[in-house]
Amino acid sequence: MISPRAYLILIAAFASATVSAQYTDVINSNRPGKSLSAFSVGKSVFQAEGGLNGFVEKHELLATDTNGINMDLSLRWGLFYEQLEFNFDLQYQYDAYNTPFGSENRSALRQTTIGAKYLFYDPNKNYEEKPNLYSWKANHKFKWREFIPAVAVYGGFNLNFDNPFTFETDPAISPKLMVITQNQFSGGYVFVTNIIADKVTTDFPSYGLILTLTKGITEKWSAFVENQNYKSDYYSDALIRGGAAYLIRENIQLDGSLTFNLKNTPSVFSGGIGLSWRFDKNYKPVLIRSGKNDGKDKDKDKKNKDKKKKRKDEVELEKGPGK
Repeated sequence: MISPRAYLILIAAFASATVSAQYTDVINSNRPGKSLSAFSVGKSVFQAEGGLNGFVEKHELLATDTNGINMDLSLRWGLFYEQLEFNFDLQYQYDAYNTPFGSENRSALRQTTIGAKYLFYDPNKNYEEKPNLYSWKANHKFKWREFIPAVAVYGGFNLNFDNPFTFETDPAISPKLMVITQNQFSGGYVFVTNIIADKVTTDFPSYGLILTLTKGITEKWSAFVENQNYKSDYYSDALIRGGAAYLIRENIQLDGSLTFNLKNTPSVFSGGIGLSWRFDKNYKPVLIRSGKNDGKDKDKDKKNKDKKKKRKDEVELEKGPGK
């Protein structure tokens, strides 16, 4: 997830009159959770996020069990606009599937998704918070406007390459849509919500909800808890996930997580590690100046011009003609 230092930079940036729209000085990763943040990586910034995960699933009613590994890779690229990001997500799985009638080894691309995300509302854009010079309590009290989230939308499509991990009638291409919200609360907390409609044109559309709460602990460490729910006629589940991330360098993050559910049809347990890396050498800061301040600056310039003109007229009047 987003590193704690990134949270502090974002909050400090949003509080100023001139701010950077998306980019932060340290890496902003979606890992190790499964939710997407509302903010992009920044225009011309390229980011890779990958991980290795081991899992065990047991289905009591069907008397089956599955154990294996999956590897996932997410490529993120900010293009054209500061708010726009393109995504390419891959997940490869290898497992041993055991039933009362026999066993088989399976391997394939479990997920291949291409899409784009756009931030269309940021509550802190063009907002300037003025500190109270006379009250420490007023500056540190809870702010209700923190409940106003940043909002982004995601649109993409899934590619199916003869996938044994999905239903038989799954088409070669199917859509995936998402609404993303993100709140940044005092104390280094970030709350992200993903509302998902996946494969809506297929025989088994899936609808999901992911809730992720992240807390910055130190400048290097952050931790998160997450609840992932998805429902369809093909498969439904509720997963609980937790973990931590460590900032190795400003552009490199290491993470680890555990995932489990609360049912036995099937029961799920998995654990994994991951790494996120960012390339931002081509990034050029995009500055957005507050509209309120622009108006104040224009009024201030006009007043200064009027004062100068007034002083000039007064001097000429005191001199009189020909003096």
